[in-house]
Amino acid sequence: MASTETASATVIEDIPRRPTILATLGAFSRENPLGACGGFIVIVMIVMAFFAPWLTSYDPTANDFGAMLAPPDGDHFLGTDQFGRDLLSRIIYGARTALLVGFVSSFVGCFLGLILGVTSAYFGGRFDLLFQRVMDVFMAFPLIILALAVVAIFGTGVQNVIIAITIPVIPRAARIVRASALAIREMPYVDAARANGFSHSRIIFRHMMPNVMAPFLIILTAQVGQAILIEASLSYLGLGVQEPIPAWGLMLRGGAQEYAESAPWVAIFPGLAITLAVFGFNLFGDALRDWLDPKMKT
Repeated sequence: MASTETASATVIEDIPRRPTILATLGAFSRENPLGACGGFIVIVMIVMAFFAPWLTSYDPTANDFGAMLAPPDGDHFLGTDQFGRDLLSRIIYGARTALLVGFVSSFVGCFLGLILGVTSAYFGGRFDLLFQRVMDVFMAFPLIILALAVVAIFGTGVQNVIIAITIPVIPRAARIVRASALAIREMPYVDAARANGFSHSRIIFRHMMPNVMAPFLIILTAQVGQAILIEASLSYLGLGVQEPIPAWGLMLRGGAQEYAESAPWVAIFPGLAITLAVFGFNLFGDALRDWLDPKMKT
């Protein structure tokens, strides 16, 4: 009896323990220092957006005509714009707009692409052929050009900008997910599910989609940075977010050309915010790809 208990205890001790979250983050940081830097930038953006009312002393939409184009000083750490609005406050609140547009458009577009890509790979045949030709038509247009066309149809505003960025993301996510789903379709457990008479929807949603989450997360992270850049581009062109909503592209549009020499801080700091945001998401997305891809690990 004692030997049986000893053997059971030995078996339990031999079971490898799952690493903690802190241990996983530490390993990720050691193997991907640049990705950790990108993740740190992303976390700082999220904190800025969430705690914006507590991090700023000025209303981002309040005009102060007595402090127009004030240079950076003790009162306004990043200076003011042509309407006397505090740039630091507008950049912090602009992170909310960037993350809202970036996350919502990327998640919705990638999720729809996930469903369409897995469905196309599962059914194959003529359905897959026709679906891929439709995706080719959408992908023939650069992302920014297709977004401009959608904005021209639906109009400006935050909601329409999200729609304009979501539509071009769908075919790109579907194409990447489909490539992984084609291999999963041939797995024995999918054949076993078919033999047991499971419905197509159950096989797609319960057996195939969970196994393509790695490429889904990678394309999602990468598309957030692209969505932030496209939103800034549309706002700079006057086709995106409109005043008085704080947005980095709008801040560039208001000061990049007219005040480039007399008040360069009006354009420099919003430009740096856009650069750091896109740079951080791209670094984190590349590191996440290397971390989740077994071929990259070997």
